[in-house]
Amino acid sequence: MRNWENIRDKAIPVLFIILVIAIWQLIVDFGVIARYILPSPWDVITICIAIIPEITEHIYTTLHEAVIGLLIAVILSVILAVLMDNFIIVRKALQPLLVVSQTVPIMVLAPLFVMWFGFGVLPKIMVVILVCFFPIVVSLLEGLSSLDQDLLNLMKSMKASRWQIFYLAKFPASLGSFFSGLKIAATYSIIGAVIGEWMGGKSGLGVYMTRVRQSFALDKVFAAILVIIILSMILFKIIELIQFLVMPWKRAMR
Repeated sequence: MRNWENIRDKAIPVLFIILVIAIWQLIVDFGVIARYILPSPWDVITICIAIIPEITEHIYTTLHEAVIGLLIAVILSVILAVLMDNFIIVRKALQPLLVVSQTVPIMVLAPLFVMWFGFGVLPKIMVVILVCFFPIVVSLLEGLSSLDQDLLNLMKSMKASRWQIFYLAKFPASLGSFFSGLKIAATYSIIGAVIGEWMGGKSGLGVYMTRVRQSFALDKVFAAILVIIILSMILFKIIELIQFLVMPWKRAMR
């Protein structure tokens, strides 16, 4: 019964996506919307395969910016979340700043980063860090705070040090929340890199999309969007695989 429910839960979104794509294809094929305004899914897939040699360098650039920015965001998030969890004064001081940092539109900050740091990879990486930082630190902080109070009191009664409490109890208990935030951040990282590239640069999917959009090649714009979706899903699945490997107790519960 459980296997059937799992198959059903996975099949429903797949069938819905197939239905949407089929309707989209029919709308374009029957001329309801002109192809130069909205390319059909088949047109997008065809041109995507055709331009792979053309955009390989752009894919590499965007992936490089996204991965580097994501890794730096993870390191900063872990450090900050641990400090905020252990020192209440740090938490009270920084928590409002974390919220404020997410209220400033990225489209406003990205041009400023370009003006301050040039058209290289640094401003793009900074955009990725800013986009990825918040969901990771908030999720990890919530996970660190969710440790069962009885277990915490037990460890304190056994004279466990703050470090022992952290790596024996708090950190393992927070891994689920940490990976939830990390999976969100992984999907944001590609988008963050593309937004940074929109502001200027020599290569990257954002730069490529700007060029083909200005030449009104909408099929190539949609193809670039398809590549961005695929890259985001690949990063998401990699994070899921890492979670599967480092959380064996979660596998045992299935």
